[in-house]
Amino acid sequence: MTVTEGRIEDASAKAATLIEALPWLNRFHGQTVVIKYGGHAMADEALRLAFAQDLVFLRYAGLRPVVVHGGGPQITEQLDRLGVASAFTAGLRVTTPEAMEIVRMVLSGKVNKDIVGLINRHGPFAVGISGEDASTFTAIRRAAMVDGRPVDIGMVGEIVATDPGAVEALLADGRIPVVSSVAAGRDGEVYNVNADTAAVALAVALDAAKLVVLTDVAGLYRDWPASAEVISQLTVPQLEQLLPGLSAGMIPKMEACVTAVRGGVPQAHVLDGRLSHAVLLEIFTDAGIGTMVVPEGALP
Repeated sequence: MTVTEGRIEDASAKAATLIEALPWLNRFHGQTVVIKYGGHAMADEALRLAFAQDLVFLRYAGLRPVVVHGGGPQITEQLDRLGVASAFTAGLRVTTPEAMEIVRMVLSGKVNKDIVGLINRHGPFAVGISGEDASTFTAIRRAAMVDGRPVDIGMVGEIVATDPGAVEALLADGRIPVVSSVAAGRDGEVYNVNADTAAVALAVALDAAKLVVLTDVAGLYRDWPASAEVISQLTVPQLEQLLPGLSAGMIPKMEACVTAVRGGVPQAHVLDGRLSHAVLLEIFTDAGIGTMVVPEGALP
């Protein structure tokens, strides 16, 4: 093959990729996509840069991306640095008032602004807000359940109301909202809330076309660990039958998908955030990646 032939072949492959994206560009133009950002995708610098590029691509392609993020590792690092004890009960961080001040600072003051800065390298698009701003999220104090009994874990909240007005205003202005998983309490307190749950609540409130949850696995495995085959699509009833047998780490992610779809979001996805440009691969390719959850009757 000559150099010229090689260039033509490369160019043709790129053109084929763009053409494959055409029907998806048409389908999702003007639609809102809520992306829960966390895990390895947030820790690896190359993946962080690729994620920011994905969001800007979505924005230029006419979609309306919204990011909801956590920051567990960053919180743990800062707590350790300041000598504040950190413990978990039933998978939830015990959050004292002292720890909550640090959680709030890390999520809304550090992690949020880092994401905004990465996106804004490509243009003045991202605006960071806290979930407590304009009462985007309102939460009440929740307890952890241990052996069937409630255990107090401090300033950890459960979202009971969502006001998407501030996010909608940013979207209408052509911005990319980046929302930290902190919530205002009706009692005047501020609560740490689960980022998966926060992303679901916002996706439902915004009538989003998709919820995308980035995680550290390829998707929902059909028969793990016996098989590494990923289930590409399934309905909510099919997923609910599988939930009791899933690993502890996957249950919250898949429950989030169930809640989102039952709340009116047409599609919810769990993607491997360790894969560069995972968001674009899911939205703009025929095959997609990860696992997609849809309402009953939506699959052929």
